[in-house]
Amino acid sequence: MSIATRVIPCLDVAGGRVVKGVNFLNLRDAGDPVELAARYAAQGADELTFLDVTATVDDRSTTYDVVQRTAEQVFIPLTVGGGVRGVDDVARLLGVGADKVGINSGAIARPAVIGEIADRFGAQVLVLSLDVKRSDRMPSGFVVTTHGGKRETDIDALAWCREAVERGAGELLVNSMDADGTLAGFDLELTRLVRDISPVPVIASGGAGALEHFAPAVDAGADAVLAASVFHDGTFTIGEVKRALADAGYEVRLSDAEPAS
Repeated sequence: MSIATRVIPCLDVAGGRVVKGVNFLNLRDAGDPVELAARYAAQGADELTFLDVTATVDDRSTTYDVVQRTAEQVFIPLTVGGGVRGVDDVARLLGVGADKVGINSGAIARPAVIGEIADRFGAQVLVLSLDVKRSDRMPSGFVVTTHGGKRETDIDALAWCREAVERGAGELLVNSMDADGTLAGFDLELTRLVRDISPVPVIASGGAGALEHFAPAVDAGADAVLAASVFHDGTFTIGEVKRALADAGYEVRLSDAEPAS
């Protein structure tokens, strides 16, 4: 039996509000996270991803009260990331309602934390969240960044994916900084490269701007597609994305609120 492709709206949160920019810059207010989460759950979202985009930059933990209020309003899997540095952070996030936890900068600073989290909570809880940009310096052509995309590392993106999975990451959330917020489509080359080396699910993120952008990402190997501004701005609904994927031949979970055409 085939596994349904997941459609995941992303809530990038700063100062308790959902924000969105282009290439991680010029952030604008996009609404209240709790209200948006409830809207997307009603539209048939398979999961929600909540990323505190300034937690690492500000050297603080994720805003737990916002996570808790969000979790109280939705009953679909919630992944939370931002400022996660160790097992205590993960325990606290799970305690306020997260189902999975994303880690990026904390894992790069201390890779052993991936295994520590996976050993204690299980690989299924741990999502490696990668902010990736193109770079001629890297063998794969892609480099990993940290601190909300503000700092470029010396780590090849594909090498890091391999290492993280070996250490226990259960899922890879791959966000293209080059495509982020551009509405020009997912980075299909990046998605294919990660899919080719990953034995765990891959989430494609960054660049969705039209309904026809989603099926190519799945064709490139994504198990799930993640988007933000097109949902925040009401360009289309989650149900419309799912119908477009279904029309392209991919299995999706259609909710009662968004019947098949």
